[in-house]
Amino acid sequence: MRVLLIGANGYIGRFVADRLLADPAVQLTALGRGDDADVRFDLASGSPGALTRFLDAVHPGVVVNCAGATRGGARELTRHNTVAVATVCEALRRSGCGARLVQIGCSAEYGPSQPGSSTAEDAVPRPGGPYGVSKLAATELVLGSGLDAVVLRVFSPAGPGTPAGSPLGRLAEAMRRAMQSGDGELKLGGLGAQRDFVDVRDVARAVHAASLSAAQGVINIGSGRAVRLRDAAAVLARVAGYGGALHELDGPPGALRTAVGHPRPDPDHAPPVVYPYPDGCGSWQQADVRTARDRLGWRPRIGLEESLADIWMEAACRI
Repeated sequence: MRVLLIGANGYIGRFVADRLLADPAVQLTALGRGDDADVRFDLASGSPGALTRFLDAVHPGVVVNCAGATRGGARELTRHNTVAVATVCEALRRSGCGARLVQIGCSAEYGPSQPGSSTAEDAVPRPGGPYGVSKLAATELVLGSGLDAVVLRVFSPAGPGTPAGSPLGRLAEAMRRAMQSGDGELKLGGLGAQRDFVDVRDVARAVHAASLSAAQGVINIGSGRAVRLRDAAAVLARVAGYGGALHELDGPPGALRTAVGHPRPDPDHAPPVVYPYPDGCGSWQQADVRTARDRLGWRPRIGLEESLADIWMEAACRI
């Protein structure tokens, strides 16, 4: 099976590449903006025609799109998350390769959920910020393209390689600094949010399964269990061997944006908060993962403690 992987250098894309390369039946070609890609191509500025010519030359059976942006303004997010996917869809429509498309979506497309609920694929999306809007628009483009396509809506990925700017990455870095300086007290803000964490290696397994399946439409990829960030912080402290006290700062939910591991800001100089939480998903998200089980034969295998241990190992080695 010849697979074209777009975004192989990203957080999820790196693990997808490893998973696909471990399959002896897969012949992998990486397309991206970096110098280490097999083929350099910028989806946000490249033309569908140019990509079509490449598809016709390589003739992949599957195209996996892990590319995208998580940060930036609405214009940048739209370019990299929506326009880029429009380019992929149009190129695949024009091409004679007949490739299947596996698109990586995200739980931010759903927006806030009712606490205690599990979000299924038929939930009405109500993204709470520009990132979720740009990813939802991409999903709609894929679903309306007429292609053989599936969108994997990934909830909160965790594990090795977790970006330092993510909530779990900030927790690990704050704990590393506290242990390095000998602080017996760690003040953390914005830990009330509950998220469905899924290990990035399990996400890569889901992408591999989706590449081999005939499933179409949207499929949630998560653990099926919401975890409060303060509970994740307690597990991380245990994994790290941090014996100090964890104190949660009071304040609005937006504190998650800036206050994790930092002193409480001066009320007169507090940074503006655009959305209650950076991902626009409110205080609760939990995936209904029955579709992934039934249509992909996929279940998460790696627990949060193992994911956190890997996050901590990388943070502890950081100089």
